[in-house]
Amino acid sequence: MEDEKIIELYFERSEDAIVQTEKKYGKYCYTIAFNILGSVMDSQECVNDTYLKVWETIPPARPNRLSVFIGKLTRNLSINRLRRANAFKRSADADLAFEELDGMISDNTADIHDKVFLKNAVNSFIAGLSKRDRKIFVQRYWYMCPSVDIARELGLSDSFVRVKLFRLR
Repeated sequence: MEDEKIIELYFERSEDAIVQTEKKYGKYCYTIAFNILGSVMDSQECVNDTYLKVWETIPPARPNRLSVFIGKLTRNLSINRLRRANAFKRSADADLAFEELDGMISDNTADIHDKVFLKNAVNSFIAGLSKRDRKIFVQRYWYMCPSVDIARELGLSDSFVRVKLFRLR
């Protein structure tokens, strides 16, 4: 089903909207959650929380790209769940991704102008990358995919991906 039709189902408050969302984006959401949380049960709960959040958010929101909207909700819910979890339950891959960027980008910027500047700087940086480098960067730092999975998907060696990420940072 097309995204626009799914969004219309949400506006009609039809429960079929959640069914269609799960059919189209369930695996996508689960992958995002699992890459961050590293737990099957936590990931499934997070995906269910995502469906609830989408139900609560649409309407009034009308996302331009449903996949990005749902992916961002899943990612944010997963990161919040990870932060609440104790250190023993944390995903090593997500922790490592956060540590790789630690010191370069901080969540503690108090000034809204700093946040806007940082957002624009990151977007400019990503836009200037080649298609392959952009995919490597986004897969690692947005979706929290392990470097070995990125390498497999792109037909590269794991060491190549790790070196590329180091250079990109």
